[in-house]
Amino acid sequence: MLRGPGATEVALVVNGEAVTVQVAPRRTLLDTLRETLALTGTKKVCDEGTCGACTVLVDGRPIYSCMTLAITCEGKRVETIEGLTKDGELHPVQRAFIDADAFQCGFCTPGQIMSVVALLRETPAPTEDDVRRAVAGNLCRCGAYPNIVSAGVNAGKRKR
Repeated sequence: MLRGPGATEVALVVNGEAVTVQVAPRRTLLDTLRETLALTGTKKVCDEGTCGACTVLVDGRPIYSCMTLAITCEGKRVETIEGLTKDGELHPVQRAFIDADAFQCGFCTPGQIMSVVALLRETPAPTEDDVRRAVAGNLCRCGAYPNIVSAGVNAGKRKR
């Protein structure tokens, strides 16, 4: 965390909790989440906006946190994979991923899940094509795509 000249104070709501952080103007949301707020569920992989492992929701919309400056999120709601579990209960999308065995190495899983969560908020009963479009920006090097799509469709059924 940078303090002093060049640092900017940024107020955010992260996983429902109001936080204020000091960040350099060029610091990404991803680095702020992982290094300043110790929310390491959001993964840093490509660091150039091509893999989607760093996907979080900002005001409900999925974004690549590695390509988003923390200062641009001033006053916004940021949701990470850590914020999905409530009172010890997994989110329906998390449970659907487990049930469908929708991961292998698991590195892309947080970004995949956040993309599906955003989809379900807009489209409560998604089709396979809806899920494919929602996760099109999330790469899975293990090739778990059929199970990821199945998990997304099944999560929609759980939420109804």
